[in-house]
Amino acid sequence: MDSLSDEDFKRTVRSALRLMGVATAVVAPLVWWKMGWQSAVLLLVGAAISGSGLYEWLRLMTAVMVRMDGGEKARPMGLVLAGFFLRLGLTVVVLYVSLKVLNGSVYALAGGLALGVFALSVEALRLVKAWTV
Repeated sequence: MDSLSDEDFKRTVRSALRLMGVATAVVAPLVWWKMGWQSAVLLLVGAAISGSGLYEWLRLMTAVMVRMDGGEKARPMGLVLAGFFLRLGLTVVVLYVSLKVLNGSVYALAGGLALGVFALSVEALRLVKAWTV
């Protein structure tokens, strides 16, 4: 492999989303058992926010890559950016409401948010390993 292609990027982010879903499905029952259902819901909220962030990043970068390549018809960038900032605003509201209503552990919420970083890091390491072999 000589360079990172658009498909490599898309595959890496999609694999990270899948890994994050599996990790959430494994960790959420453990958090529920150890810290209570409020903390498990906060973990799910954090994972949902992190997953939606990865998905929006995929959409944004796909739109930018299509514009840079100039091959196929690009989606209007304003629509993609509006969705990005709308999700960002919705994230702030969801974080505020979930912290205000649920009396769970903030660490569970932070753990859910960190699952996206963890999954993306694992997939990036897999991609680097595939390059070096």
